[in-house]
Amino acid sequence: MLSQQENDHITRIGPGTAAGKLMRQYWQPVALTVELGGSRPVKAVRLLGQNFVVFRDAQGRYGMLDRDCPHRGADLAFGRLENGGLRCAFHGWLFDVDGKCLETPAEPPTSRICQGIRQGAYPIREKNGILFAYLGKDSPPAFPELDCFVAPDAYTFAFKGLMECNWLQALEVGIDPAHASFLHRFFEDEDTATAYGKQFRGASADSDLPMTKILREYEQPIINVERTEFGLRLIALREIDAERTHVRVTNQVFPHAFVIPMSADMTITQWHVPVDDTNCYWYAIFTSYSTPVDKDKMRAQRLELYELPDYRSRKNKSNDYGFDAHEQQTQTYTGMGADINVHDQWAVESMGAIQDRTREHLGQSDRAIILYRRLLREQIAKAAAGEPAMMVLDDRTARMVQGPATMDGIGPTRGWETYWMEVDVKRRRRAPWAAPVPADIAERAPHLVSAAE
Repeated sequence: MLSQQENDHITRIGPGTAAGKLMRQYWQPVALTVELGGSRPVKAVRLLGQNFVVFRDAQGRYGMLDRDCPHRGADLAFGRLENGGLRCAFHGWLFDVDGKCLETPAEPPTSRICQGIRQGAYPIREKNGILFAYLGKDSPPAFPELDCFVAPDAYTFAFKGLMECNWLQALEVGIDPAHASFLHRFFEDEDTATAYGKQFRGASADSDLPMTKILREYEQPIINVERTEFGLRLIALREIDAERTHVRVTNQVFPHAFVIPMSADMTITQWHVPVDDTNCYWYAIFTSYSTPVDKDKMRAQRLELYELPDYRSRKNKSNDYGFDAHEQQTQTYTGMGADINVHDQWAVESMGAIQDRTREHLGQSDRAIILYRRLLREQIAKAAAGEPAMMVLDDRTARMVQGPATMDGIGPTRGWETYWMEVDVKRRRRAPWAAPVPADIAERAPHLVSAAE
């Protein structure tokens, strides 16, 4: 357990906080590109406890500005898109994507006030359906060559969802391999042929065993956690018999992302982005290694649960997350339906707006959470000292962070250590796009790379 001071130190991310200073060293997901579609591509956003407006100008350029107009503080999210920028609806002051004041039309023709006005503006980049913004004071870092960024747009799909809780407890559910055997337990298995777009419904690689069956029947995984150049690698082992072991490899990508397998052919890269101290969005890019993603199907599946424009779950604390006592007895462990996002949301929101870690008791199955918190404190200290933290990359080091490797499959009980790498390398070599083999895999098992070439 942590003291209250220690808990505040690693959870609170507003301006002037220690963790907030760390988070401002990174690109942060701020909106989906589809949210900037339509006839008026302007959106109010809140990120790291600050208020902004994101917009797309007539030239197709994205911009993000402080939301309060520098004239008298009116809300720029209600502004007009015209004349190459965003115009405040109060007195018509006009700003471009760089925050430059272009016009102050209510002022006399001889006024030079516009020349001295600059609205707070922030770099913004689009990556496969997600807009990333940078709030730091220094030059923004380079993006790592994660698969979700390297893959062509046709092989990716982006989505998001709101969670009404602190970002850290939302992230920690994703680096907890043990919880899936309970929180996401289904008492009956679906046809794996209908599993497209659904997590934990398909079959594990190299088998016809549904993931739901494995998680249900083998609930005490051996969990190995190791530090990597990008964060943490987690390997969960569920021994089926003397010859076969279920191997699931996931990754924590610092500061607040993880990469997990969705199926034999698709992975999920997911960020838990602080809106403020008591709310966060998860942003995800689904990446396919085999065929183009059916974006319409993936979006329709998720819009059954999430309501626009805020991407808020229809099942939430106001309606007990759809809890059904009969279902809990007969169909699912939670009684909250088949969508695992609802399960996760209940788990993390039920902890409170900010989890009280002074009352928790961690066990051996929480190894990844313990190690991540240690890593987080180390990097907060680096940021406080003015040093670049982990994964603050330049162009050279960004090319060295690839992948990362991840998989879910049934391998040999003896030899699982190389089995998971073989599966990952084979999938990359078969991909119709140039999926790189991560450098750490190439170094640990060079024979796999050469054999595949």
